[in-house]
Amino acid sequence: MDLTHWSRSNADYGRKLLNSGIEGARSGREAFLNGESLTPFLSESVRRALKPAALGACIGVLSSYPGCREKSIGRALAYGLLGGAIGLGAGVAWESRSLTASVASGALGHVGRVRDEHWLTKHPIDYA
Repeated sequence: MDLTHWSRSNADYGRKLLNSGIEGARSGREAFLNGESLTPFLSESVRRALKPAALGACIGVLSSYPGCREKSIGRALAYGLLGGAIGLGAGVAWESRSLTASVASGALGHVGRVRDEHWLTKHPIDYA
């Protein structure tokens, strides 16, 4: 097997893996949402993540005032925004974990099938 044939074969295999992973992620998302739109689910997740965002903002503001350092409104605001962003991101990730698990499961299932097909073409089983 020469280099061009080998690289073309691996590129085709990689493309099949990518396409099957994307298709599996779509099917996992559709199975989780049962035909409903993704937008209401995400807006509900963001709404539920506002408490962790507020907590993160409070922690950020409080962390900008340690000891006898010069107190700055700009520093407090920046730390509060950073803490709020981290809290919002963590909250949305937590609230949408079931969707993420369904998408990942679908993607891994489809990729596994393509990997099995690839292995069987490389290592045919002779039952005779």
